[in-house]
Amino acid sequence: MQAGRRVAVTGLGVVSAIGNSAPEFFTNLASGRSGVRPLPYRTDTVAAFIDFRSNDYFTKLELTRLDRFAQFALVAAQEAVRDAALEKDFAGPRVGVYFGSGFGGANAVESSYCSFLDPAQARVSPMTIVLAMANAAAANISLRYGIRGPSLTYSVACASAAIAIGEAFRAIRDGYLDLAIAGGAEALLTPGTIASWNAMRVLAAPDPDHPEQSCRPFSLNRSGLVLGEGAGVLILETVEQAERRGRVVTTELAGFGLTSDASHLTKPSAEGPAAAMRMALADAGMPPSAIGYINAHGTATPIGDVVETSAIKQVFGSNAQKIPVSSTKALHGHLLGASGAVEFIAAVMALRSGSIPPTCHYTQLDPQCDLDYVANVVRTHVVIDAVMSNSFAFGGTNAVLIAKAASAA
Repeated sequence: MQAGRRVAVTGLGVVSAIGNSAPEFFTNLASGRSGVRPLPYRTDTVAAFIDFRSNDYFTKLELTRLDRFAQFALVAAQEAVRDAALEKDFAGPRVGVYFGSGFGGANAVESSYCSFLDPAQARVSPMTIVLAMANAAAANISLRYGIRGPSLTYSVACASAAIAIGEAFRAIRDGYLDLAIAGGAEALLTPGTIASWNAMRVLAAPDPDHPEQSCRPFSLNRSGLVLGEGAGVLILETVEQAERRGRVVTTELAGFGLTSDASHLTKPSAEGPAAAMRMALADAGMPPSAIGYINAHGTATPIGDVVETSAIKQVFGSNAQKIPVSSTKALHGHLLGASGAVEFIAAVMALRSGSIPPTCHYTQLDPQCDLDYVANVVRTHVVIDAVMSNSFAFGGTNAVLIAKAASAA
């Protein structure tokens, strides 16, 4: 266990296909509401896309320099800042922005190529670079709130946001910062990006009768992942500072584990995720038995779910069958670089509420996936002292976060 300052989670913000606030998001997770549906421009593919009215949040001038993913980031950050009751706590170099995105401004990139290849288009937008750069979300958050400490962006595929949160946690715990805005954003449901994922043959086959149920984590009849879009943002700060501001601290970020498989770009191994889970537990100073809920990476790919199940068994041993495990991707889709933030928020809200969101659309037992996946129905009135959130990425990076109730400190 690393000695250092305690780190509180004091603000949460979410933009997703099932809710554009953290409370709405979690309510819809608990009720099993799916945001998955056929894409308007490609009905043979489903995705969890957001009906997002940019003009409700930004002026026309602002929109000229904000790609969709940065818009999501700013809206989620605003909610998190409001949730944390922050007003004048951003001044000075001891506040930072730690953010993750796998693709950055995918909409700006696609628009620029369409303009370049279409003779009828006058020109490529001169704002393309600042719209598309992966650090645009972090930079715009820094600008909006006048944050003069580190502004860092992590682009590590599906582990991006989890790593951003974990590194912000370390910076605060180890005394480099007092407060951070941390999270991730992604908006890559463009025709070109979808075509690329379809070519890879990892996307779920749409259910012909119930397209909203096409993502089936851990179920034997799963056929692949469903992409989503959105953002998740957390306010992290020292417990001492939060209490000085009059905040009642209910949740602490307690542990972070980070490993690499070093074996294959897209085929996961159980050893890497297991090592990351063990590292997070050691970092938090917790035995495996302390974990009361695992928010799984659970992408609904045939191999990924089996590998994660095996990794959990390696770490938790005979206790693995007793721990509730769920994948919320069945409802909000796979947000890639933002998934680690949105799913960690789901785990934090489960910890606070004593309600475990279900793994929806689970209909068939897979003999290789035999844990307690909280199938289809929310589990309420559960006493939870600590939760774990897993994020495993293409490239073989594995990031694991642990949060605990402040009373368990």
